[in-house]
Formats: sequence, structure tokens, C-alpha cells
Amino acid sequence: MPSVLFVCVANSFRSQMAEGFARALGNRRWDIWSAGSNPSGRIHPLAIQLMAEAGIDLTMHRSKGLGEVPARRWDCVVTMGCGDACPSVNATHRVDWAIPDPAGLPLEEARRIRDQLAVLVRELIGQADRRGLDKSAGTDKDTCPSSSR
Repeated sequence: MPSVLFVCVANSFRSQMAEGFARALGNRRWDIWSAGSNPSGRIHPLAIQLMAEAGIDLTMHRSKGLGEVPARRWDCVVTMGCGDACPSVNATHRVDWAIPDPAGLPLEEARRIRDQLAVLVRELIGQADRRGLDKSAGTDKDTCPSSSR
């Protein structure tokens, strides 16, 4: 089963939304997690609201630190603004999405960021699925899109 870890600073907004989209799209074919380099301890209320607008419930999610995710070699680690705190995560492939933190931005800008994350996550899952990444079938192809955003 392919694995992906979404990482941002607080694990309260961007990485939580990415995890929510990936879980909705990954159809239990993926091991999907998110974490923060400096977790806030809560999910931002606007993230919950924005994802509810997209039909995804984040109310049961919680903000986690990098030390709280499984110790493993991830197929793909997607970083979003955590800089030097992220390289300690063991990964086969890495991609950095230059996504601004929506906390404190106007509602319409936060919605634009949510929608941008939806597109990027859809591309990530879709590319891996099209390439036939299925560890149970013994294939080991690139999981992450090769370009950063």
C-alpha cells in the first residue's frame, strides 16, 4: 500500500486539508497521514469549515507532530512551508508545494488555497494510480509528482 505524509508547520490547516482530500480520493488504497514540525495541538476552525464546504469532515482529526506518525520510510512526503524541519522525515520521494498558510487570510483566499490543494492532491493520487503503484503487486514506481509547486 503506497504511503504519503503531508507536512506543514502547525498541522492545523494545509496538511490537514491535504490529508482530508487524500483520504477521500485514496479510497483506502493508501496509508495517508499528516503532521507538523511545530504542531498547534488543534485543527484551525476555518480548515474544518472549508473542508465541510467540500464535503469532507475534519472534526475527528487532530494536530500531530512528526514524532507521532509511524516511524517508516514513506513513499512520498509532501512539505508545505516547514523548511529545515522536514528533511528528518525518511522518504523515497519528496515534493514541496509552495502553498501559503491560509490562517488569517480572507475567506475567499483561503478557499482558493483549499481548491489548489484539492487539485494537487488529485494529481498526486492520480499519477500514482495511473503508474500502477501497488506494493502488494510488487511494483515500485514513483509516487510523488516530480515537480514542486
